[in-house]
Amino acid sequence: MAIHPQAGQLAHHDSLVNLPQLMTAYYRSKPDVVNHPDEKVSFGTSGHRGSALQTTFNEDHILAISQALAEYRVAQKITGPVYLAKDTHALSEAAFQTVLSVLVANNIKVRVQAGGGFTPTPVVSHAVLTHNANTSELSDGIVITPSHNPPEDGGIKYNSIKGGPADKDITDWVANRANELLATGLRDVKSAQQSEVDASDLIESFDYIEHYVSDLENVIDMEAIAKAKIRIGVDPMGGSGIHYWKPIADRYGLDITVVNTEVDPTFRFVPLDKDGRIRMDCSSPYSMQSLLKLKDDFDIAVGNDPDYDRHGIVCAKSGLMNPNAYLAVAIEYLSQHRPHWPADTMFGKTLVSSGMIDRVVNGLNKQLCEVPVGFKWYVEGMYQGSMGFGGEESAGASFLRKDASVWTTDKDGIIMALLAAEILAVTGKDPQSLYEAQVARYGKPYYKRIDVAATPAQKRLLGALQADNVTQTELAGEKIESILTHAPGNQAAIGGLKVSTTNGWFAARPSGTENVYKIYLESFISEAHLSALEVEAKALVNSVLA
Repeated sequence: MAIHPQAGQLAHHDSLVNLPQLMTAYYRSKPDVVNHPDEKVSFGTSGHRGSALQTTFNEDHILAISQALAEYRVAQKITGPVYLAKDTHALSEAAFQTVLSVLVANNIKVRVQAGGGFTPTPVVSHAVLTHNANTSELSDGIVITPSHNPPEDGGIKYNSIKGGPADKDITDWVANRANELLATGLRDVKSAQQSEVDASDLIESFDYIEHYVSDLENVIDMEAIAKAKIRIGVDPMGGSGIHYWKPIADRYGLDITVVNTEVDPTFRFVPLDKDGRIRMDCSSPYSMQSLLKLKDDFDIAVGNDPDYDRHGIVCAKSGLMNPNAYLAVAIEYLSQHRPHWPADTMFGKTLVSSGMIDRVVNGLNKQLCEVPVGFKWYVEGMYQGSMGFGGEESAGASFLRKDASVWTTDKDGIIMALLAAEILAVTGKDPQSLYEAQVARYGKPYYKRIDVAATPAQKRLLGALQADNVTQTELAGEKIESILTHAPGNQAAIGGLKVSTTNGWFAARPSGTENVYKIYLESFISEAHLSALEVEAKALVNSVLA
Protein backbone atom coordinates (compact mmCIF):
# COMPACT_ATOMS: atom_id res chain seq x y z
CA MET A 1 0.00 0.00 0.00
CA ALA A 2 1.36 3.41 -0.97
CA ILE A 3 1.82 5.85 1.91
CA HIS A 4 -0.73 8.67 1.82
CA PRO A 5 0.91 12.06 1.13
CA GLN A 6 -0.63 13.56 4.29
CA ALA A 7 0.33 10.63 6.55
CA GLY A 8 1.69 11.92 9.85
CA GLN A 9 -0.05 15.29 9.45
CA LEU A 10 -3.22 16.54 11.12
CA ALA A 11 -6.46 16.16 9.19
CA HIS A 12 -8.11 19.10 7.49
CA HIS A 13 -11.18 20.32 9.35
CA ASP A 14 -13.52 19.46 6.47
CA SER A 15 -12.42 15.80 6.56
CA LEU A 16 -13.32 15.24 10.23
CA VAL A 17 -16.27 13.03 11.06
CA ASN A 18 -19.62 14.85 11.01
CA LEU A 19 -20.78 14.14 14.56
CA PRO A 20 -24.44 15.23 14.17
CA GLN A 21 -24.76 13.06 11.07
CA LEU A 22 -23.12 10.13 12.86
CA MET A 23 -25.36 10.35 15.91
CA THR A 24 -28.48 10.74 13.80
CA ALA A 25 -27.53 7.60 11.88
CA TYR A 26 -27.05 5.69 15.16
CA TYR A 27 -30.68 6.27 16.14
CA ARG A 28 -32.43 6.45 12.77
CA SER A 29 -30.73 3.89 10.51
CA LYS A 30 -32.23 0.42 10.94
CA PRO A 31 -30.31 -2.74 9.98
CA ASP A 32 -32.06 -5.21 7.68
CA VAL A 33 -30.41 -8.50 8.61
CA VAL A 34 -32.72 -10.54 6.38
CA ASN A 35 -31.88 -8.84 3.08
CA HIS A 36 -28.48 -7.39 3.97
CA PRO A 37 -26.29 -9.98 5.73
CA ASP A 38 -23.46 -7.45 6.07
CA GLU A 39 -25.67 -5.56 8.56
CA LYS A 40 -25.83 -8.52 10.96
CA VAL A 41 -24.18 -8.65 14.35
CA SER A 42 -20.78 -10.31 13.93
CA PHE A 43 -18.20 -10.84 16.67
CA GLY A 44 -14.61 -10.85 15.44
CA THR A 45 -11.49 -11.36 17.54
CA SER A 46 -12.44 -8.33 19.62
CA GLY A 47 -16.21 -7.90 19.67
CA HIS A 48 -18.73 -6.45 17.23
CA ARG A 49 -17.56 -3.36 15.37
CA GLY A 50 -19.02 -1.13 12.70
CA SER A 51 -20.17 2.36 11.82
CA ALA A 52 -23.62 3.91 12.16
CA LEU A 53 -23.07 5.51 8.75
CA GLN A 54 -22.87 2.03 7.18
CA THR A 55 -25.73 0.58 9.27
CA THR A 56 -23.34 -1.82 10.99
CA PHE A 57 -23.33 -0.26 14.47
CA ASN A 58 -26.67 1.27 15.36
CA GLU A 59 -29.06 1.47 18.29
CA ASP A 60 -30.87 -1.66 17.12
CA HIS A 61 -27.62 -3.64 17.08
CA ILE A 62 -26.83 -2.63 20.66
CA LEU A 63 -30.38 -3.28 21.88
CA ALA A 64 -30.21 -6.78 20.40
CA ILE A 65 -26.69 -7.55 21.66
CA SER A 66 -27.53 -6.29 25.16
CA GLN A 67 -30.69 -8.40 25.33
CA ALA A 68 -28.78 -11.44 24.11
CA LEU A 69 -26.16 -10.87 26.82
CA ALA A 70 -28.88 -10.48 29.45
CA GLU A 71 -30.38 -13.81 28.39
CA TYR A 72 -26.96 -15.46 28.32
CA ARG A 73 -26.32 -14.32 31.90
CA VAL A 74 -29.61 -15.85 33.05
CA ALA A 75 -28.81 -19.14 31.30
CA GLN A 76 -25.37 -19.24 32.94
CA LYS A 77 -26.67 -18.14 36.36
CA ILE A 78 -24.38 -15.11 36.42
CA THR A 79 -25.91 -13.00 39.19
CA GLY A 80 -23.21 -10.47 40.09
CA PRO A 81 -23.09 -6.97 38.62
CA VAL A 82 -21.98 -6.22 35.08
CA TYR A 83 -18.89 -4.02 35.03
CA LEU A 84 -19.76 -1.60 32.22
CA ALA A 85 -17.25 0.70 30.49
CA LYS A 86 -16.99 3.04 27.54
CA ASP A 87 -14.17 4.68 25.63
CA THR A 88 -14.03 8.13 24.02
CA HIS A 89 -15.42 7.35 20.56
CA ALA A 90 -18.52 9.39 19.68
CA LEU A 91 -20.77 6.34 19.39
CA SER A 92 -19.61 4.93 22.72
CA GLU A 93 -21.67 7.28 24.89
CA ALA A 94 -24.85 6.56 22.93
CA ALA A 95 -24.25 2.80 23.00
CA PHE A 96 -23.43 2.98 26.73
CA GLN A 97 -26.85 4.48 27.43
CA THR A 98 -28.53 1.88 25.21
CA VAL A 99 -26.84 -0.96 27.09
CA LEU A 100 -27.88 0.56 30.42
CA SER A 101 -31.52 0.74 29.31
CA VAL A 102 -31.58 -2.96 28.46
CA LEU A 103 -29.70 -4.17 31.54
CA VAL A 104 -31.97 -2.17 33.86
CA ALA A 105 -35.08 -3.49 32.10
CA ASN A 106 -33.74 -7.02 32.64
CA ASN A 107 -33.19 -6.33 36.35
CA ILE A 108 -29.40 -6.63 36.13
CA LYS A 109 -27.07 -4.76 38.47
CA VAL A 110 -24.50 -2.58 36.70
CA ARG A 111 -21.33 -0.90 37.96
CA VAL A 112 -20.20 2.27 36.20
CA GLN A 113 -17.40 4.76 36.78
CA ALA A 114 -18.13 6.94 39.80
CA GLY A 115 -18.84 10.49 38.65
CA GLY A 116 -19.02 9.43 35.02
CA GLY A 117 -16.13 9.29 32.60
CA PHE A 118 -14.27 6.62 30.68
CA THR A 119 -12.88 3.22 31.63
CA PRO A 120 -10.09 1.25 29.88
CA THR A 121 -10.63 -2.34 28.79
CA PRO A 122 -7.93 -3.79 31.11
CA VAL A 123 -9.46 -2.00 34.09
CA VAL A 124 -12.71 -3.87 33.50
CA SER A 125 -10.85 -7.18 33.31
CA HIS A 126 -9.04 -6.36 36.56
CA ALA A 127 -12.33 -5.40 38.27
CA VAL A 128 -14.12 -8.58 37.18
CA LEU A 129 -11.27 -10.80 38.35
CA THR A 130 -10.85 -9.13 41.74
CA HIS A 131 -14.63 -9.22 42.27
CA ASN A 132 -14.95 -12.89 41.39
CA ALA A 133 -12.03 -13.89 43.59
CA ASN A 134 -14.00 -12.85 46.67
CA THR A 135 -17.62 -13.83 46.05
CA SER A 136 -19.88 -16.56 44.72
CA GLU A 137 -22.02 -13.97 42.90
CA LEU A 138 -19.91 -13.93 39.75
CA SER A 139 -19.62 -10.88 37.52
CA ASP A 140 -18.67 -10.19 33.92
CA GLY A 141 -17.97 -7.09 31.84
CA ILE A 142 -19.10 -5.13 28.79
CA VAL A 143 -16.81 -2.60 27.15
CA ILE A 144 -18.12 -0.12 24.58
CA THR A 145 -15.17 0.44 22.23
CA PRO A 146 -13.98 -0.19 18.67
CA SER A 147 -10.38 -0.04 19.97
CA HIS A 148 -8.09 1.95 17.63
CA ASN A 149 -10.63 2.16 14.81
CA PRO A 150 -11.41 5.54 13.16
CA PRO A 151 -13.65 8.10 14.92
CA GLU A 152 -16.81 7.14 13.01
CA ASP A 153 -16.71 3.54 14.27
CA GLY A 154 -18.30 1.92 17.29
CA GLY A 155 -17.73 -1.38 19.04
CA ILE A 156 -18.90 -3.58 21.90
CA LYS A 157 -16.95 -6.35 23.64
CA TYR A 158 -18.06 -8.94 26.17
CA ASN A 159 -15.66 -10.10 28.87
CA SER A 160 -16.55 -13.38 30.54
CA ILE A 161 -16.47 -14.29 34.23
CA LYS A 162 -12.77 -15.06 33.71
CA GLY A 163 -12.18 -11.40 32.92
CA GLY A 164 -11.04 -11.67 29.33
CA PRO A 165 -12.55 -11.74 25.84
CA ALA A 166 -15.34 -14.32 25.66
CA ASP A 167 -14.52 -17.42 23.66
CA LYS A 168 -16.09 -18.24 20.31
CA ASP A 169 -18.81 -20.49 21.73
CA ILE A 170 -20.13 -17.59 23.78
CA THR A 171 -19.84 -14.89 21.12
CA ASP A 172 -21.41 -17.15 18.47
CA TRP A 173 -24.40 -17.73 20.75
CA VAL A 174 -24.74 -14.02 21.50
CA ALA A 175 -24.43 -13.03 17.83
CA ASN A 176 -26.97 -15.64 16.70
CA ARG A 177 -29.47 -14.60 19.36
CA ALA A 178 -28.94 -10.90 18.60
CA ASN A 179 -29.58 -11.52 14.90
CA GLU A 180 -32.75 -13.44 15.75
CA LEU A 181 -33.93 -10.45 17.76
CA LEU A 182 -33.13 -8.09 14.90
CA ALA A 183 -34.89 -10.30 12.37
CA THR A 184 -38.09 -10.23 14.46
CA GLY A 185 -38.09 -6.46 14.86
CA LEU A 186 -36.69 -6.47 18.43
CA ARG A 187 -40.01 -7.84 19.64
CA ASP A 188 -38.47 -9.61 22.65
CA VAL A 189 -36.05 -6.86 23.66
CA LYS A 190 -36.67 -5.25 27.04
CA SER A 191 -35.66 -1.59 27.27
CA ALA A 192 -36.24 0.92 30.06
CA GLN A 193 -37.09 4.56 29.52
CA GLN A 194 -34.39 7.12 30.36
CA SER A 195 -36.34 8.28 33.42
CA GLU A 196 -36.43 4.68 34.68
CA VAL A 197 -32.69 4.32 34.12
CA ASP A 198 -31.98 7.56 35.95
CA ALA A 199 -34.07 6.47 38.94
CA SER A 200 -32.86 2.86 39.05
CA ASP A 201 -31.03 1.55 42.11
CA LEU A 202 -29.57 -1.21 39.92
CA ILE A 203 -26.85 1.19 38.73
CA GLU A 204 -23.96 1.39 41.20
CA SER A 205 -21.08 3.86 41.18
CA PHE A 206 -17.68 2.19 41.32
CA ASP A 207 -14.29 3.90 41.58
CA TYR A 208 -12.50 2.03 38.81
CA ILE A 209 -9.53 4.42 38.99
CA GLU A 210 -8.74 3.93 42.69
CA HIS A 211 -9.41 0.19 42.52
CA TYR A 212 -6.96 -0.29 39.64
CA VAL A 213 -4.28 2.28 40.49
CA SER A 214 -3.95 1.15 44.12
CA ASP A 215 -3.16 -2.38 42.94
CA LEU A 216 -0.49 -1.51 40.35
CA GLU A 217 2.41 -2.00 42.77
CA ASN A 218 1.59 -5.71 42.77
CA VAL A 219 2.32 -6.08 39.07
CA ILE A 220 4.92 -3.35 38.38
CA ASP A 221 8.01 -2.34 40.40
CA MET A 222 6.76 1.21 40.97
CA GLU A 223 9.37 1.84 43.67
CA ALA A 224 12.21 1.18 41.21
CA ILE A 225 10.74 3.62 38.67
CA ALA A 226 10.36 6.34 41.32
CA LYS A 227 13.82 5.77 42.77
CA ALA A 228 15.45 5.98 39.32
CA LYS A 229 13.50 9.19 38.59
CA ILE A 230 12.52 7.98 35.14
CA ARG A 231 10.96 10.83 33.16
CA ILE A 232 7.85 9.43 31.49
CA GLY A 233 5.95 11.22 28.74
CA VAL A 234 2.39 10.08 28.05
CA ASP A 235 0.16 10.77 25.06
CA PRO A 236 -3.28 9.36 25.96
CA MET A 237 -4.29 9.97 22.31
CA GLY A 238 -7.67 11.16 23.59
CA GLY A 239 -8.39 7.73 25.06
CA SER A 240 -10.15 6.24 28.06
CA GLY A 241 -7.08 6.17 30.32
CA ILE A 242 -6.51 9.90 30.27
CA HIS A 243 -7.57 10.37 33.92
CA TYR A 244 -5.45 7.49 35.22
CA TRP A 245 -1.98 8.97 34.82
CA LYS A 246 -2.18 11.70 37.46
CA PRO A 247 -3.41 9.32 40.17
CA ILE A 248 -0.62 6.91 39.19
CA ALA A 249 1.98 9.67 39.43
CA ASP A 250 0.61 11.00 42.71
CA ARG A 251 0.28 7.64 44.44
CA TYR A 252 3.71 6.29 43.50
CA GLY A 253 5.74 9.48 43.20
CA LEU A 254 6.46 9.09 39.49
CA ASP A 255 7.65 11.81 37.08
CA ILE A 256 4.84 11.60 34.51
CA THR A 257 3.97 14.34 32.03
CA VAL A 258 0.75 14.03 30.04
CA VAL A 259 1.56 15.84 26.80
CA ASN A 260 -2.01 16.05 25.50
CA THR A 261 -5.06 16.34 27.74
CA GLU A 262 -7.64 16.77 24.97
CA VAL A 263 -10.64 14.52 24.58
CA ASP A 264 -12.53 15.13 21.36
CA PRO A 265 -14.58 12.44 19.57
CA THR A 266 -13.35 13.68 16.18
CA PHE A 267 -9.77 12.85 17.35
CA ARG A 268 -8.64 15.85 15.28
CA PHE A 269 -5.34 15.98 17.26
CA VAL A 270 -4.24 12.50 16.09
CA PRO A 271 -2.09 12.64 12.93
CA LEU A 272 -3.30 10.71 9.89
CA ASP A 273 -2.21 7.10 9.61
CA LYS A 274 -0.39 5.70 6.58
CA ASP A 275 -3.62 5.43 4.56
CA GLY A 276 -4.67 9.02 5.26
CA ARG A 277 -7.32 8.14 7.84
CA ILE A 278 -7.44 9.08 11.50
CA ARG A 279 -6.71 5.90 13.40
CA MET A 280 -5.61 5.92 17.02
CA ASP A 281 -2.99 3.25 16.50
CA CYS A 282 -0.21 3.70 19.04
CA SER A 283 2.01 1.25 17.10
CA SER A 284 1.94 3.46 13.98
CA PRO A 285 4.79 5.95 13.55
CA TYR A 286 2.39 8.16 11.58
CA SER A 287 -0.34 8.30 14.24
CA MET A 288 2.30 8.77 16.94
CA GLN A 289 4.02 11.76 15.28
CA SER A 290 2.96 14.22 17.97
CA LEU A 291 4.65 12.18 20.71
CA LEU A 292 7.68 11.34 18.59
CA LYS A 293 8.44 15.04 18.22
CA LEU A 294 8.79 15.22 22.01
CA LYS A 295 10.79 12.01 22.54
CA ASP A 296 13.99 13.80 23.55
CA ASP A 297 12.19 15.41 26.49
CA PHE A 298 11.67 12.06 28.24
CA ASP A 299 13.52 8.88 29.14
CA ILE A 300 10.51 6.81 28.06
CA ALA A 301 7.41 8.02 26.24
CA VAL A 302 4.26 5.98 25.78
CA GLY A 303 0.98 6.12 23.90
CA ASN A 304 -2.20 4.05 24.06
CA ASP A 305 -5.24 3.47 21.87
CA PRO A 306 -8.73 4.64 22.97
CA ASP A 307 -9.58 1.61 25.13
CA TYR A 308 -6.02 1.22 26.42
CA ASP A 309 -5.52 -2.40 25.45
CA ARG A 310 -2.58 -1.47 23.20
CA HIS A 311 0.71 0.25 23.87
CA GLY A 312 3.29 2.24 21.93
CA ILE A 313 6.78 2.55 23.41
CA VAL A 314 9.10 5.44 22.46
CA CYS A 315 12.74 5.40 23.51
CA ALA A 316 14.62 8.68 23.73
CA LYS A 317 17.37 7.88 21.23
CA SER A 318 15.70 5.49 18.81
CA GLY A 319 12.03 6.49 18.62
CA LEU A 320 9.00 4.21 18.36
CA MET A 321 9.75 0.54 19.00
CA ASN A 322 8.50 -2.17 16.70
CA PRO A 323 5.72 -3.97 18.61
CA ASN A 324 7.28 -7.39 18.02
CA ALA A 325 10.63 -6.13 19.32
CA TYR A 326 9.11 -4.88 22.55
CA LEU A 327 7.31 -8.19 23.14
CA ALA A 328 10.62 -10.04 22.86
CA VAL A 329 12.31 -7.66 25.30
CA ALA A 330 9.41 -7.78 27.77
CA ILE A 331 9.47 -11.59 27.81
CA GLU A 332 13.21 -11.75 28.47
CA TYR A 333 13.04 -9.10 31.20
CA LEU A 334 10.05 -10.64 32.99
CA SER A 335 11.57 -14.12 32.90
CA GLN A 336 14.63 -12.75 34.72
CA HIS A 337 12.99 -10.29 37.13
CA ARG A 338 9.96 -12.12 38.49
CA PRO A 339 11.56 -14.52 40.97
CA HIS A 340 8.22 -15.80 42.28
CA TRP A 341 7.07 -17.00 38.88
CA PRO A 342 7.41 -20.80 38.60
CA ALA A 343 10.16 -22.15 36.36
CA ASP A 344 7.61 -23.80 34.08
CA THR A 345 5.66 -20.57 33.44
CA MET A 346 4.71 -20.34 29.76
CA PHE A 347 5.20 -17.34 27.48
CA GLY A 348 2.58 -16.86 24.81
CA LYS A 349 2.74 -15.46 21.29
CA THR A 350 0.34 -15.43 18.37
CA LEU A 351 1.53 -17.41 15.38
CA VAL A 352 1.91 -14.22 13.33
CA SER A 353 4.24 -12.61 15.89
CA SER A 354 7.98 -12.45 15.25
CA GLY A 355 10.13 -15.54 15.30
CA MET A 356 12.51 -13.52 17.47
CA ILE A 357 10.18 -14.39 20.35
CA ASP A 358 10.69 -18.10 19.64
CA ARG A 359 14.45 -17.66 19.69
CA VAL A 360 14.43 -15.59 22.87
CA VAL A 361 12.17 -18.05 24.74
CA ASN A 362 14.27 -21.00 23.57
CA GLY A 363 17.42 -19.16 24.64
CA LEU A 364 15.94 -18.70 28.09
CA ASN A 365 15.05 -22.41 28.23
CA LYS A 366 11.42 -21.47 28.82
CA GLN A 367 8.22 -22.88 27.35
CA LEU A 368 6.63 -21.13 24.38
CA CYS A 369 2.89 -21.34 23.69
CA GLU A 370 1.96 -20.33 20.14
CA VAL A 371 -1.74 -19.66 19.57
CA PRO A 372 -4.01 -18.28 16.81
CA VAL A 373 -4.70 -14.55 16.45
CA GLY A 374 -6.88 -13.22 19.29
CA PHE A 375 -6.17 -12.57 22.95
CA LYS A 376 -9.00 -14.90 23.97
CA TRP A 377 -6.58 -17.80 23.52
CA TYR A 378 -4.57 -16.59 26.51
CA VAL A 379 -7.49 -16.17 28.91
CA GLU A 380 -7.48 -19.64 30.47
CA GLY A 381 -3.70 -19.83 30.91
CA MET A 382 -3.47 -16.38 32.48
CA TYR A 383 -6.52 -17.05 34.63
CA GLN A 384 -4.93 -20.23 35.97
CA GLY A 385 -1.50 -18.60 36.31
CA SER A 386 0.30 -20.99 33.95
CA MET A 387 0.71 -18.32 31.24
CA GLY A 388 3.08 -15.67 32.56
CA PHE A 389 2.86 -13.43 29.53
CA GLY A 390 0.66 -13.28 26.46
CA GLY A 391 1.30 -10.90 23.58
CA GLU A 392 0.08 -10.04 20.10
CA GLU A 393 2.03 -8.58 17.19
CA SER A 394 -0.47 -5.71 17.07
CA ALA A 395 0.99 -4.19 20.27
CA GLY A 396 -1.22 -5.80 22.88
CA ALA A 397 -0.09 -7.85 25.88
CA SER A 398 -0.54 -8.55 29.57
CA PHE A 399 1.28 -10.53 32.25
CA LEU A 400 0.91 -11.95 35.74
CA ARG A 401 1.34 -10.22 39.06
CA LYS A 402 4.69 -10.42 40.82
CA ASP A 403 3.39 -13.35 42.89
CA ALA A 404 2.41 -15.23 39.68
CA SER A 405 -1.33 -14.80 40.18
CA VAL A 406 -3.62 -13.32 37.54
CA TRP A 407 -3.63 -9.55 36.94
CA THR A 408 -5.81 -9.21 33.83
CA THR A 409 -6.91 -11.66 31.18
CA ASP A 410 -7.22 -8.91 28.61
CA LYS A 411 -4.53 -6.77 27.00
CA ASP A 412 -3.28 -4.05 29.34
CA GLY A 413 -1.64 -1.06 27.70
CA ILE A 414 -1.05 0.68 31.04
CA ILE A 415 1.15 -2.00 32.59
CA MET A 416 2.98 -2.54 29.30
CA ALA A 417 3.76 1.19 29.24
CA LEU A 418 4.92 1.19 32.87
CA LEU A 419 6.97 -1.95 32.27
CA ALA A 420 9.13 -0.02 29.79
CA ALA A 421 9.94 2.46 32.57
CA GLU A 422 10.64 -0.40 35.00
CA ILE A 423 13.00 -2.02 32.51
CA LEU A 424 14.98 1.21 32.16
CA ALA A 425 14.99 1.79 35.93
CA VAL A 426 16.19 -1.71 36.82
CA THR A 427 18.62 -2.44 33.96
CA GLY A 428 19.82 1.07 33.15
CA LYS A 429 19.06 0.34 29.49
CA ASP A 430 15.98 1.23 27.51
CA PRO A 431 14.00 -1.53 25.75
CA GLN A 432 15.39 -0.69 22.31
CA SER A 433 18.97 -1.12 23.55
CA LEU A 434 18.04 -4.50 25.02
CA TYR A 435 16.42 -5.50 21.73
CA GLU A 436 19.61 -4.65 19.85
CA ALA A 437 21.44 -7.00 22.19
CA GLN A 438 18.90 -9.71 21.31
CA VAL A 439 19.54 -9.09 17.60
CA ALA A 440 23.26 -9.52 18.19
CA ARG A 441 22.58 -12.90 19.83
CA TYR A 442 19.77 -14.30 17.71
CA GLY A 443 19.93 -12.56 14.33
CA LYS A 444 18.06 -9.67 12.74
CA PRO A 445 14.46 -10.26 11.65
CA TYR A 446 12.82 -8.53 8.69
CA TYR A 447 9.07 -8.48 9.17
CA LYS A 448 6.16 -7.37 6.98
CA ARG A 449 2.37 -7.59 6.73
CA ILE A 450 0.44 -7.06 3.51
CA ASP A 451 -3.17 -7.32 2.32
CA VAL A 452 -4.08 -9.20 -0.86
CA ALA A 453 -7.47 -8.93 -2.58
CA ALA A 454 -9.64 -12.03 -2.26
CA THR A 455 -13.25 -12.94 -3.00
CA PRO A 456 -15.53 -14.19 -0.22
CA ALA A 457 -15.30 -17.67 -1.75
CA GLN A 458 -11.50 -17.55 -1.69
CA LYS A 459 -11.55 -16.35 1.92
CA ARG A 460 -13.72 -19.32 2.91
CA LEU A 461 -11.38 -21.68 1.08
CA LEU A 462 -8.32 -20.20 2.77
CA GLY A 463 -9.96 -20.52 6.18
CA ALA A 464 -10.62 -24.22 5.57
CA LEU A 465 -7.20 -25.22 4.19
CA GLN A 466 -5.47 -28.40 5.31
CA ALA A 467 -1.72 -28.96 5.38
CA ASP A 468 -1.86 -31.47 2.54
CA ASN A 469 -3.27 -28.76 0.25
CA VAL A 470 0.30 -27.41 0.07
CA THR A 471 2.47 -29.57 -2.21
CA GLN A 472 5.58 -27.38 -2.46
CA THR A 473 8.68 -28.53 -0.60
CA GLU A 474 10.73 -25.31 -0.74
CA LEU A 475 10.11 -21.66 0.06
CA ALA A 476 12.46 -18.84 -0.96
CA GLY A 477 15.39 -21.23 -1.40
CA GLU A 478 14.96 -23.15 1.83
CA LYS A 479 13.33 -26.47 2.65
CA ILE A 480 9.86 -26.16 4.17
CA GLU A 481 10.03 -27.50 7.70
CA SER A 482 6.42 -27.11 8.81
CA ILE A 483 2.99 -26.38 7.40
CA LEU A 484 0.49 -25.44 10.07
CA THR A 485 -3.27 -25.02 9.94
CA HIS A 486 -3.61 -25.44 13.71
CA ALA A 487 -1.61 -23.58 16.34
CA PRO A 488 0.99 -25.77 18.08
CA GLY A 489 0.27 -24.22 21.50
CA ASN A 490 -3.35 -25.34 21.76
CA GLN A 491 -4.18 -27.13 18.49
CA ALA A 492 -6.86 -24.54 17.69
CA ALA A 493 -7.55 -23.88 14.01
CA ILE A 494 -5.77 -20.76 12.78
CA GLY A 495 -8.25 -20.07 9.99
CA GLY A 496 -5.49 -20.13 7.38
CA LEU A 497 -1.99 -21.53 7.22
CA LYS A 498 1.59 -20.88 8.31
CA VAL A 499 4.57 -22.19 6.36
CA SER A 500 8.04 -22.11 7.94
CA THR A 501 11.65 -22.75 6.97
CA THR A 502 14.82 -22.45 9.06
CA ASN A 503 15.20 -18.73 8.47
CA GLY A 504 11.80 -17.55 7.32
CA TRP A 505 8.05 -18.04 7.45
CA PHE A 506 4.78 -16.68 6.20
CA ALA A 507 1.23 -16.93 7.47
CA ALA A 508 -1.94 -16.23 5.49
CA ARG A 509 -5.40 -15.75 6.97
CA PRO A 510 -8.61 -14.17 5.65
CA SER A 511 -9.78 -10.82 6.96
CA GLY A 512 -12.98 -10.95 8.96
CA THR A 513 -14.20 -7.56 7.71
CA GLU A 514 -12.74 -6.93 4.25
CA ASN A 515 -12.40 -8.84 0.97
CA VAL A 516 -8.69 -9.42 1.47
CA TYR A 517 -6.43 -11.96 3.04
CA LYS A 518 -3.52 -10.93 5.22
CA ILE A 519 -0.02 -12.25 4.67
CA TYR A 520 2.53 -11.98 7.46
CA LEU A 521 6.16 -12.55 6.47
CA GLU A 522 9.47 -12.70 8.26
CA SER A 523 13.05 -13.40 7.22
CA PHE A 524 16.13 -13.77 9.37
CA ILE A 525 18.40 -13.40 6.31
CA SER A 526 17.80 -10.12 4.47
CA GLU A 527 15.31 -7.71 2.90
CA ALA A 528 15.92 -9.47 -0.41
CA HIS A 529 14.98 -12.79 1.15
CA LEU A 530 11.86 -11.17 2.60
CA SER A 531 10.91 -10.00 -0.89
CA ALA A 532 11.43 -13.52 -2.24
CA LEU A 533 9.23 -14.85 0.56
CA GLU A 534 6.51 -12.40 -0.41
CA VAL A 535 6.54 -13.37 -4.07
CA GLU A 536 6.51 -17.10 -3.34
CA ALA A 537 3.97 -16.83 -0.52
CA LYS A 538 1.50 -15.06 -2.82
CA ALA A 539 2.07 -17.64 -5.52
CA LEU A 540 1.67 -20.53 -3.09
CA VAL A 541 -1.57 -19.18 -1.63
CA ASN A 542 -2.95 -18.35 -5.07
CA SER A 543 -2.18 -21.87 -6.26
CA VAL A 544 -4.27 -23.45 -3.53
CA LEU A 545 -7.07 -20.89 -3.97
CA ALA A 546 -7.28 -21.33 -7.74
